[in-house]
Amino acid sequence: MKSRTQRLFCLTALVVSAAAVPAFADIYSFKDERGVVHFTNLTPTDKRFKLIRREANNPAPMLVSLGAPTAVYMPDKATIQRYAGMIESAATTHGVDAALVHAVISAESGYNPAALSKAGARGLMQLMPATAQRYGVQNIMDPQENIHGGVKYLKDLLQMFSGNLELAVAAYNAGENAVIKHGHKVPPYAETVNYVPKVLGFYNKFRMRKG
Repeated sequence: MKSRTQRLFCLTALVVSAAAVPAFADIYSFKDERGVVHFTNLTPTDKRFKLIRREANNPAPMLVSLGAPTAVYMPDKATIQRYAGMIESAATTHGVDAALVHAVISAESGYNPAALSKAGARGLMQLMPATAQRYGVQNIMDPQENIHGGVKYLKDLLQMFSGNLELAVAAYNAGENAVIKHGHKVPPYAETVNYVPKVLGFYNKFRMRKG
């Protein structure tokens, strides 16, 4: 668990690194063995990255650095707006900050409603079939149902961990039992340790967009 000083340092680095992004860039991507899609607009040294978009005349999407090795790709405005109405509706209905929902979707699927992980997580919010059933989702690939199911789950996690955003996000990735098992701390799993600052980075960016 990071100390308050470390978290403040990360947030400062977030602002500085965002300002340092070049005006134009190509976009590279690869999918790892867990089915997680990674993006960067920096020339990659990892041979798994492939060029997916050449940005000759358009501003590059925001790359938010959260300290090596975690980096997050900020989706473009058109992609975000595609499901903004559904997200706002679900967030209002279930009392969850819409910025958090956008953050989770950005990290989980990059707004791809057909996303499917090797572990079996599906849709925009990457719901596992058991979680979808638990929250009454009939069609896990339907964007509206998927979003509502994911937001309900987020609401329960926030309540379970007394509004602690870091723990709720960790539980969304690793499961609530893993967080409880590790003494109400972020589980020491590499994926979860990287996932939490990634989502919180997105969350900060979406909150700034709202302002």
